[in-house]
Amino acid sequence: MLMKILKLLFLNRNVILILGVVAGLVWGKGAVWTESLIFPALALVMTIATMGIESGSLRSVRGILGPVCIGIVMNYLVLSGVIILLSKYLITDSNLQAGFILIAAVPPAVAVIPFSFLLRGNSAFSLLGTLGGYLGALVIMPLMAIAFFGTSFVSPLRLIIIMAELIFFPLAAGHVLHWTGIDKRFEYMKGPITNWSFSLITYTIVGLNQEMFIHRPLSLVPTALIVVASTFMLGWLIEIVCKKFLRIPAETVTSLVLLGTLKNYGIAGGLALALFGKEVASPSTVSAVFMIIYIIWLEWKLHRGVRSKGPAP
Repeated sequence: MLMKILKLLFLNRNVILILGVVAGLVWGKGAVWTESLIFPALALVMTIATMGIESGSLRSVRGILGPVCIGIVMNYLVLSGVIILLSKYLITDSNLQAGFILIAAVPPAVAVIPFSFLLRGNSAFSLLGTLGGYLGALVIMPLMAIAFFGTSFVSPLRLIIIMAELIFFPLAAGHVLHWTGIDKRFEYMKGPITNWSFSLITYTIVGLNQEMFIHRPLSLVPTALIVVASTFMLGWLIEIVCKKFLRIPAETVTSLVLLGTLKNYGIAGGLALALFGKEVASPSTVSAVFMIIYIIWLEWKLHRGVRSKGPAP
């Protein structure tokens, strides 16, 4: 019985993600060693998530240009606009404001694609929308840097490298594994690999900022309010508008919600540390932790909806 319980716990996505947060708070020193594993872990997750995306499905999502443009609109016009407005009126600390501007400037979270897969969204749409966000970032990030900071702060070449490492190469690897049939040999391992990879990433982010979470939690309240508003509340509004007024299919709505609520907090935090300092990076850290809570909530809502429908007649 004990073994069955332990097996269930270590295969449960929510338990695994929460374990990453708790481990980071209790023993953050190990995050120094795991920091270099974040990109490989994300690339592995992306490869698994894109295995099931057929080339034909990419052509069937009303062409390529539409989803690409929608990805830019959702992540920059909608999400970045909300983040900038909220930080302007709710944050007085200049360091925290700079941190939120960096979050608004970066492209969508690469995790939009695997999370779309886990939440039964439209994976092809999410892939193209995320790609659109990264292509848009090549122009939008420098423009936002000039507008808010007065100087350029990221190289377009760096963004191209990130896209290659976390989108293009994993997509190619996923297609090769799917085409050769190798992916079917470890089908049962896809879930655990994805869950534990995200747990490792979560542990690293929390562990690197352990002191802030433990010793200065009250200083994070205004930051947390903005993060909650730009994820939970904004996601709810996007879902209502898409389902009630636009009549968009549920799986595409899931992709739109993810594109409109998740940023690449890893890039934002890295830029903050490199260009400004630890205080400016704190909004990215808080956002990364709340992203895990947000995904757990979305998954719970998905399963609740499935249960409420009951068995098919």
